Amino acid sequence: MPIYEFECLECGVEFEKLVRKAGAVSEVACPVCDSRRIDEKISTFASFVKGSSAGPSGACAPSGG
Repeated sequence: MPIYEFECLECGVEFEKLVRKAGAVSEVACPVCDSRRIDEKISTFASFVKGSSAGPSGACAPSGG
């Protein structure tokens, strides 16, 4: 289930909402003023890779061994 970022067009608050399906985005309301006049913000995601960080060469794969 993706987490979407929104901005309320009435009160200006920014918030995140877990939305079960893409069509349900239209049903999201502001948690502060309960307005449905919201704007979906473009957001990126960050991923975490377990292990050592990339070395000076910038290589992503672990070196031989």
